[in-house]
Amino acid sequence: MGGLTAAIRLARAGCSVTVLEARDKPGGLASSIDVEGFRFDAGPYVLLDRPGLKWAFQQLELQLEDKLQLNRIPDVYQVQRDDDAEVQVFDSLERTANGLENRWPGCGDRYRRFIHRMQKTYSRLQPLQWMPRPGVAAAMRTGAWREIPFILRSLQSVLGSAKLPKTVANALGIWTHVAGQTMAEAPSPLAMVPAVIHTIGAYYPAGGIGTVPAALFDTANSLEVDFRFSSRVKQIRCRNRHAVGVETEAGDYHPADAIISNVGLGTYLRLLDDNGLAAIPDRVRDGLAKLPLQSPGVCAYLAVKGPTKPPYLRFRLHDEPDGCRLLITPSVMDPAVAHDGWAPARLLAPMRHDRAESGGEAGQQAFLQQVLAEDWWRQEFDDVRVLATRIPMQWGSTFHLFRDSMNPVMTGEFMRAGRLAHRSPWVRRFYLTGSATHPGQWVSFCAVSGVLTANRLLKDLGS
Repeated sequence: MGGLTAAIRLARAGCSVTVLEARDKPGGLASSIDVEGFRFDAGPYVLLDRPGLKWAFQQLELQLEDKLQLNRIPDVYQVQRDDDAEVQVFDSLERTANGLENRWPGCGDRYRRFIHRMQKTYSRLQPLQWMPRPGVAAAMRTGAWREIPFILRSLQSVLGSAKLPKTVANALGIWTHVAGQTMAEAPSPLAMVPAVIHTIGAYYPAGGIGTVPAALFDTANSLEVDFRFSSRVKQIRCRNRHAVGVETEAGDYHPADAIISNVGLGTYLRLLDDNGLAAIPDRVRDGLAKLPLQSPGVCAYLAVKGPTKPPYLRFRLHDEPDGCRLLITPSVMDPAVAHDGWAPARLLAPMRHDRAESGGEAGQQAFLQQVLAEDWWRQEFDDVRVLATRIPMQWGSTFHLFRDSMNPVMTGEFMRAGRLAHRSPWVRRFYLTGSATHPGQWVSFCAVSGVLTANRLLKDLGS
């Protein structure tokens, strides 16, 4: 996603752009796949942040509404922890609060107060999402300085201050559970997600998440961006601390005035040649190598029979390591995806990267089979067929992921310390884009990152 938006922004500015893509199609983990006549979102993405995506499209001189049909989700998600009570989150604040009040008297008003507080926080912090390295001046100008105490807290601390039942707090913090980390490690801005759902809304594009990179690819093609598919990069060549070209595994060499990488940590830890590596301080490389990574977990692509009922997302939490599960039923939003009485669905289960790496293929397959054997998700349907599966090693080989990971884990500490810079501090004419450079890991944030990277590059070329 970052590579696509960066390519469009640069091409519109008159640059000659070549995109080297290791796979045979664009989009990375945001792309789609077809299995036995069903189209699935290939990666772990499930929701869209409309404001961020709209901002990115506007910067690319595109109208989001002309390119994509985004449908607001009324019944967004539910969370159940084993035998505990079920929590349902709707796009309607009142409907959600009333449901909580019926189960936990007094909880409804506390939830409303919490959401109103998060709405104010979000309005102050949102502009910072569209800045490459927001500093003190930006914080003063936007009013974000008032939220510095909030940013310094953990997600657990923020949710705890709302004095909501633990079951409800766990449901609101589900976005850190699905990333395979604890709420004590997670950054406070994740507490704003429910407020976004109740105001701006959560969206699903007609045709799936894969329609987003597809629309961008069509635009890039119209601007004569040169795409080289099945061109896996072997090495980024540097001379005198300048990036000068890219060598592929096929032996092709592409000289360049500037290079953008969308490979995250693998850019600095795997792709730079010896000259480039020598420019990076050892302490920096050691620090990057120690960052915790987020695994894509295990996934099953399903065909399900029987009426699919809202919500769009069903989470299940178990009191065990890697105990989060997610069932995604796109037919709730788009009945047209079903045919012959069957509909597509996905079953995702996060897996800590260290556990996936130490367990190897056998351990990953065992975890997948454990998830598939559980009854809770099968009970939703009359019949189920497992069409395909993926474990972390397969995600890695299919999408060419660094150490079979998506990106560094979004911990509070990492967010406050700052993500990887769009412009390399050590190698000139060398830039990074993608989720590793932005404090957010949804499709929209990756799109925003590509725009910010291209803007930085264009400014440097102008100077």
